[in-house]
Amino acid sequence: MDAIDAAILRILQQNGRIANAELAEKVGLSASACSRRVDILEKSGVISGYHARLSHKALDYRIMVIVHISLSGQFAKTLTEFEAAVKLCPNVLVCYLMSGEYDYILRVAAKDLEDYERIHRDWLSALPHVVKINSSFSLREIIDRPNVGV
Repeated sequence: MDAIDAAILRILQQNGRIANAELAEKVGLSASACSRRVDILEKSGVISGYHARLSHKALDYRIMVIVHISLSGQFAKTLTEFEAAVKLCPNVLVCYLMSGEYDYILRVAAKDLEDYERIHRDWLSALPHVVKINSSFSLREIIDRPNVGV
């Protein structure tokens, strides 16, 4: 990856729908050379996809909850079963396997407290091997950066 690839990535992070011709002009390449570079970045996994960034607030998801989960153990089977089940919960936006006090940290979107109670009861408490759930409610979002520095 060189400086032109980095410039392509910075621009695509700001506008993933930019026309190839415009992108090529901004980075100083021909349209075909730019298209080839983007294709290489996609095939190598540097660009993992394109998506629309939705507003949780506009979709009436007013509560973000950080959920710390402890499991009964960290055996491969336990982790595999938990991870397969948590992927099915549509309100779980992010799930990280952690080191430290908790096994997993999740970011969960809920419409209100009643909705979170439902998610907790029907989904989180039903996940396999869970022995402890600790929920923290976000008061206000300060930053949710979709872009990484390139």
